[in-house]
Order: sequence, then structure tokens, then C-alpha cells
Amino acid sequence: MQQIRARQLAEWLADDNRPDPVLLDVREPWEVDLCQLAGTQHIPMHLVPVRCDDIDPNRDVVVICHHGGRSMQVAMFLERKGFRSVHNLMGGVEAWAAEVDPTMRRY
Repeated sequence: MQQIRARQLAEWLADDNRPDPVLLDVREPWEVDLCQLAGTQHIPMHLVPVRCDDIDPNRDVVVICHHGGRSMQVAMFLERKGFRSVHNLMGGVEAWAAEVDPTMRRY
């Protein structure tokens, strides 16, 4: 599993020469209702083990949560399941709001 910072992810998403990763948001539904990155695939952490077939194992996956703890656990799980390129968004949506999108709602 690799760690990725919010600014690095923003640069990746802006790079037309690089395929976009799967943005896997593992927060609870009420958290996603408050704020989210555009284009995320939402699977709450507790459902990932039964829904990991919904995630393309051949694409880069960036796992996202509020601060980066839950996403790190999910990223390690996905690696054990054979996903080839998994990244944890360090600091989660909180870091995204602080470093990339100051208009994003924070909680």
C-alpha cells in the first residue's frame, strides 16, 4: 500500500495523460452526505469484504475516509485480496478540504 497526499491526488486527477484511479470512499453514508470528492465510489468500510468484487482490481485504487485511519485498514485488506495498486489518502477528506478544496464542507 502506498500513501498519497491530497495535493498529489489532485495533480493525478488533473493529469490527462494518466488514467484516473478508482476513488473508494469507505465512510458511513451520513459522512458522504456531508461532503465527498467528485467521482467517488462509496462502499462503507464494513461492507468492503462483501462488496470488494465491485471494485476493479486491475485499476489503481485510492481509498478515502475522514482522516485516513479507516482507509488505511481497507487499503491493507484490498492488498491482501490481490489488488495490485492501492493508495491511502493521507488525512482523508479533511486533508483534501484543507489543502485542495477550501470550499468543501468540514466536520
